[in-house]
Amino acid sequence: MKRPGPLWAAAGTGIQVGAAMVATRYVVDAAGPGSLGFLRYLVGLICLVPALWLRPWRRIAGRDLVPIGLLGIGQFAALIVLLNYSLLHIPAARASLLFSTFPLMTMILSALLGRERLTMAKVGGSLLTVGGVAIALGGAAMTAQPEHGSVWLGTLSALGAALCGALCSIFYAPYVARSSALHVTAFAMFVAVLALAGMAATEGFFVTSPSFTAGEIAAIAFIGVSSGIGFFLWVYALGNAPPSQVTLFLGLGPVTAALGGTALLGEPLPVAALLGLGCVLAGLWWALKPDQRAAQMKKTK
Repeated sequence: MKRPGPLWAAAGTGIQVGAAMVATRYVVDAAGPGSLGFLRYLVGLICLVPALWLRPWRRIAGRDLVPIGLLGIGQFAALIVLLNYSLLHIPAARASLLFSTFPLMTMILSALLGRERLTMAKVGGSLLTVGGVAIALGGAAMTAQPEHGSVWLGTLSALGAALCGALCSIFYAPYVARSSALHVTAFAMFVAVLALAGMAATEGFFVTSPSFTAGEIAAIAFIGVSSGIGFFLWVYALGNAPPSQVTLFLGLGPVTAALGGTALLGEPLPVAALLGLGCVLAGLWWALKPDQRAAQMKKTK
């Protein structure tokens, strides 16, 4: 790849996902999955308004409105609701591990659809990142038992979120090329907010005023602001790099969450998290290295 910008954007999104998952676990019991998703992307959409105001509007073709809207519902509504729902039933560590299969699902689906070629380096790098996530999360990912809820429902919800994200990630590129990452993100998020408003209504969000503590309000604000920025970076990356490469960086999310306790809460530095980070970085290097070699060969011709 000639431009490293999209991959840096993907890395930023991977880190944001990890930080947001920690904050979500903190507040998910105070609001339903749909209500929390609605607040998350409403705040995120508001954060994009200044950028839209400063940048001239690029008209999205009429034929692209429905597909982009459906991608928004899948990427920003269905995925988040499923992930939030999984956190009601299983520990965050296990949900993170299951969700880390996102890149592998993207790679397989992309190959089945003829979008990308499946290579040993890509598969090996993806498996190594999943292994790194498992190491970073330690035994808690599989041995910790939920206090309430169904393990099977939580597991299927987390895997469903990963599958939903994998499908959506494959189809963003042509719409970003015709419009722009900012405008595609804003419209997709707007449609998702409308869909999530309906889900929040079924949870009674608009009937009774939600009662949040100051800490929960701060967590929701952080999740919303970081999501607005993070998913703009995500759509930009998907519009300018192969989805199998972009989604690999989601392996940084669980590692970020594991290391967050040390940086923010003064907890002891987990050796497993450092080992996991090493595996994730090695997996990224392995999966991206073939493209670097190809680029070098092209220069020598």
